[in-house]
Amino acid sequence: MMQYRNLGNTETQVSVICLGTMTWGQQNSRAQAFGQMDYALSEGINFFDTAELYSIPPKAETYGRTEEIIGEWFKASGQRDKVILASKIAGPGADWVSHIRHGKTTFNRQFIKKALDASLKRLKTDYIDLYQLHWPERRTNYFGQLGFVPDNEKQQTPFIETLYALDEQVQAGKIRYIGLSNETPWGVMRFLQLAEQHNLPRVVSVQNPYNLLNRSYEVGLAEVSWREKAGLLAYSPLGFGTLSGKYLDNEKPAGSRLDLFPHYTRYSSPNATNAIKQYVTLAKKYRLDPAQMALAFVNNRPFLTSTIIGATTMEQLKANIDSIKIELSTEVLNEIETIHCIHPNPSP
Repeated sequence: MMQYRNLGNTETQVSVICLGTMTWGQQNSRAQAFGQMDYALSEGINFFDTAELYSIPPKAETYGRTEEIIGEWFKASGQRDKVILASKIAGPGADWVSHIRHGKTTFNRQFIKKALDASLKRLKTDYIDLYQLHWPERRTNYFGQLGFVPDNEKQQTPFIETLYALDEQVQAGKIRYIGLSNETPWGVMRFLQLAEQHNLPRVVSVQNPYNLLNRSYEVGLAEVSWREKAGLLAYSPLGFGTLSGKYLDNEKPAGSRLDLFPHYTRYSSPNATNAIKQYVTLAKKYRLDPAQMALAFVNNRPFLTSTIIGATTMEQLKANIDSIKIELSTEVLNEIETIHCIHPNPSP
């Protein structure tokens, strides 16, 4: 049976399994996406996550297509009221998001309104339940970067201006709640501090990567999520599918993400592969599906609000959703920690 948790400090309850959508429009067709949404809803999932950037990998030809597919499903199914819908505004990155607002992806009043209105039109809805900043406008540690390099950020939109712009859309009824993504402890706390000081919308969630190969969220951000009631929305809980074990021994199943997009190497380093082998062996020792074990580990974290799963086949979707039924034993959790000590965060 599906489990639910409060979204931040609100009374809105979201399913612990969230349906990720970024493959819809490239790896998945409209019909397949419709099937996934129908099935997820039937299994008690009430939380869908998308972004203006999707589908992935980002390109002009498919920009916004995922939101369009969701909007078409809302119109055809009449199920908008059954879904807590999350989307995101893209951050800066002129070299790979130049097709979005001509590369002007800043979080000021003008562009937040423009991006939000375009998303609402594609989604065929009047409001988005959770609107997130997809990645920081400033230079900081995200997308696997470890070293912090200070930068001259005179052109960055001040956090307070961004919060006032988001508040304007909350007051207009176009957004219910706000969230962050790919953020740092400093960024989350600064947004929370300003919201409290100026009576502005409070961040209710942080969507960052978290999985057995990347537990960096536990350093700083986990405590923030717990104490400030801004829970983690964990993306890439299977590390691009690598934790299923399907890519071991240099295998690349036809049509899989790493077959189609071989440049997605974040979870494919030699250190990561060695860790994956040990996690897969551990799962088999206890007669667990490796992917379900990896998801179950994420699902039971106390600082987690929801685990964002993605699937390209219905078989994968069903197995991923069924991870909610698995409770890992103390023995399994202890052995996971042993592997983690040997291979700590090989894919930050």
